[in-house]
Amino acid sequence: MSERSTAVTRQRIAATYELIRSHIRHTPLMMVDGGDVGLPSCSLRLKLEFMQHGGSFKARGAFANLLTRDVPEAGVAAASGGNHGVAMALAAQRLGRKAAIFVPRIASPSKIDLIRRCGAEIHVGGDRYADALAASERHVAATGALPIHAFDQSETMLGQGTVGLEIERDAPDIDTLLVAVGGGGLIGGIAAWYEGRVKVVAVEPESAPTLRDALAAGRPVDAPAGGVAADSLAPRQIGARVFPIVQRFAAPDVAIVSDDAIRAAQRALWTALRIVTEPGGAAAFAALLSGAYRPAPSERLAVLVCGANTTAVNFDN
Repeated sequence: MSERSTAVTRQRIAATYELIRSHIRHTPLMMVDGGDVGLPSCSLRLKLEFMQHGGSFKARGAFANLLTRDVPEAGVAAASGGNHGVAMALAAQRLGRKAAIFVPRIASPSKIDLIRRCGAEIHVGGDRYADALAASERHVAATGALPIHAFDQSETMLGQGTVGLEIERDAPDIDTLLVAVGGGGLIGGIAAWYEGRVKVVAVEPESAPTLRDALAAGRPVDAPAGGVAADSLAPRQIGARVFPIVQRFAAPDVAIVSDDAIRAAQRALWTALRIVTEPGGAAAFAALLSGAYRPAPSERLAVLVCGANTTAVNFDN
């Protein structure tokens, strides 16, 4: 493909949205007073993307790939910490395609169960996402299946960028958007949509600072890959295609949150709003609750709550 055809731009995100919109949900944007969720009173909106098909934003990129790329008879193959696998299995089922999904042993049982229920061929092995990726690459070489990368793929970012499109349509007045980062497909797509017109702030677990370390080095580098959100926010590196987009259009400072802060954010979302979210889904909100990101008094904020594929937990205990 030419450089132009693989570019992740505002125009191509809008075109992708028109292509996938009948297959996805336009998820709600909830107005919340900061005081209700343990914050100083402020203008706060929560993008409830955990209500997306498959329980996370990943459905957008999955449908974008399957509707814009040539899928062979062998179907598609995807490596995932869990949510990308769920989304690919779901999209493949709905579009009548074969799917082979590779996940590491740390993947949530709820995510593995969802993949199986969608009828995909599932392979569980290895300790981290990188192990699942290597296994999927061997499968692609042996079968001719089409690989669908969880984050470092233009079509994936174009699909994820439609989250930004919906937020702008529903709340054109926001100043700042907080987004959790794993491999970076989500923030890459959203940052490409906004093109610097809104401050897009990356949030990462301190146990998996892939973007922070890449920004410090000036290029993607290996980072630690652990913590409570390891199944969704802990690849070995930020995506090589993602990185220049984030460098150009996202805020330069990354908000880093601890595992304890993520758990506290999960509890606060449940206690105040009865929202159950997985650790990765609560990470962006954790940056506000913990003070890792401190907004100005008049700042108009939005926070992306991006995933809910977890075993039900009683946060009151």
